[in-house]
Amino acid sequence: MESYKVLIKKSAWAELLRIPEKDRARIYEKIRLLADDPRPAGNMKLSSRERYRLRQGDYRIAYAIDDEARIVDIVKIGHRSEIYRKI
Repeated sequence: MESYKVLIKKSAWAELLRIPEKDRARIYEKIRLLADDPRPAGNMKLSSRERYRLRQGDYRIAYAIDDEARIVDIVKIGHRSEIYRKI
């Protein structure tokens, strides 16, 4: 199966850089794995839009999937207490 291309929005990249290094490495690994499986076990579809979320510890990764173009677009990365207010 062909893998997906993972794109990270500029704002999401800035959010990722503000996260402590030990958590950032784990989040980056989760993002990398989305190229092979954009709907891994543990992901959840967000009801407000055509977006999904993936958990990594206390942080959440919000992303959209375009199956036709085979693109995963990371739109938001943040702490679980704040991310759902900003999506």
